[in-house]
Amino acid sequence: MEYAFRMQKARVTVTVGRQVLEKAEKQVKRGRAKSVSAWVDAAMEEKARREDLAALLAEMKAENGPATKKEQEWARRVLGM
Repeated sequence: MEYAFRMQKARVTVTVGRQVLEKAEKQVKRGRAKSVSAWVDAAMEEKARREDLAALLAEMKAENGPATKKEQEWARRVLGM
């Protein structure tokens, strides 16, 4: 069974660099984003996910110590890096 969650939206005013705005507008024109707001929302979601991941990795490192060279090589191979 699939559930559709409605994410509550909030209106904010932000100031961005002109180059960032131009990139967002290009993505909208190319059909890669519904609107500049949608593009900014997606970017903010990605930033939040990265911060969550960084916190998780820091917690894992604190609990288990740094990754061994073998573990690092495995991770690079799995991630295609």
